[in-house]
Amino acid sequence: MDRLDPYGMFSAYVPGFTEMLIDYHDRENSERNQEMENIWRMIRPKLQPLYAKLQQYYVPRNISRYMFRVIVQTALDHKEHVEGTMDQKIEQLFQLTRRNSPWLFTVLQAYRVPENEIEQIVRSVIRLVLENIGYRPEQDWSAWESLGGTLTSGPAVASWGRDRLDVFARGERHQLLHKWWDGVRWSDWENLSGTLTSSPAAVSWGENRIDVFGRGPERQLLHKWWDGVRWSEWEDLGGVLSSTPAVASWEANRLDVFVRGEDRHLYHKWWDGVRWSEWENLGGIITSAPGAVSWGKQRIDVFARGAERQLLHKWWDGVRWSHWEDLKGILTSSPAAASRGKNRLDIFARGGNHELLYKYWDGAHWSEFLHLDGRRITSEPAAISWGGNRLDVFARGERNELLHRWKR
Repeated sequence: MDRLDPYGMFSAYVPGFTEMLIDYHDRENSERNQEMENIWRMIRPKLQPLYAKLQQYYVPRNISRYMFRVIVQTALDHKEHVEGTMDQKIEQLFQLTRRNSPWLFTVLQAYRVPENEIEQIVRSVIRLVLENIGYRPEQDWSAWESLGGTLTSGPAVASWGRDRLDVFARGERHQLLHKWWDGVRWSDWENLSGTLTSSPAAVSWGENRIDVFGRGPERQLLHKWWDGVRWSEWEDLGGVLSSTPAVASWEANRLDVFVRGEDRHLYHKWWDGVRWSEWENLGGIITSAPGAVSWGKQRIDVFARGAERQLLHKWWDGVRWSHWEDLKGILTSSPAAASRGKNRLDIFARGGNHELLYKYWDGAHWSEFLHLDGRRITSEPAAISWGGNRLDVFARGERNELLHRWKR
């Protein structure tokens, strides 16, 4: 038998394992437990040495992941039934795992993993669970901060430097409003005039540069920019928009703008440093404004709500556009996208209870949707990262004020 053929081996050593694996993933997708996902999120980076250890015995990563999740779930299910010191609790949960999931040990033995290493790996996973029980996603985040104002739209945010935030929204007279954080304090609201019929969108492609977009009274795309000295007048870029625009930039003097058209397709228009393109039809059926972000040269990720209120994702890799990817969820607003670095994505939206939803891509996996409770929000969120692990999120509150919270 070829030891690198896990399914052949499973059929020989553990009858029905493949079917059990499929059933497990079906249940995992439909019945995810929030505590399980919180713990998994915390310990996943710390599991890498254990993955590496099992890979030395040719255990496929997806099989290791499945086993680790079974161990985690067992520990969570029985955490209230063990007592004593940490080591005593680990030993009790280890024996429960051996008794409840003997196939786990059988499979690893079939890969010729030594018994002492199997025991060490199982105990290590259990220890990680016990050390992280009680974690909640909210612990990483500040409470909502009220920044005042009277908004008639959702906000937009851009950042052109470390600890710099520029926030935009529509005012009571449909004008563009601007408020900024300079690293020390928040400014008052600045009136930038105009007549907007949507929320604004904003991006920065360089120090002291900001580009702002919105929909005008004739449903056309409008553009205004800050060059470090003064604000431009509004530029009319045409089109017929049925949503707020979204904008991303993957290099200096490059702008990629996305909107929903009258046919509910995604449309794309870009500035290449010399001229504006025509509108490009990217298809799809979207039921919200798009959100867009770039984490590197020639890379763009676009998100929108689908026909079933789910999160949709489409990306440009420098050569071609992907198909639409269905990321599930139930959104009651358009999504917002930010990136903390290469191959990292952070997505926010409003949930069914007016709470903030959060989903992230860590370079290998999508997280589940996390519910960041707190104040009720009455608009789509806006999000940005100005460096490191920092995330700043904005939304409109129940009193039409600007709300702000950040990831510590």
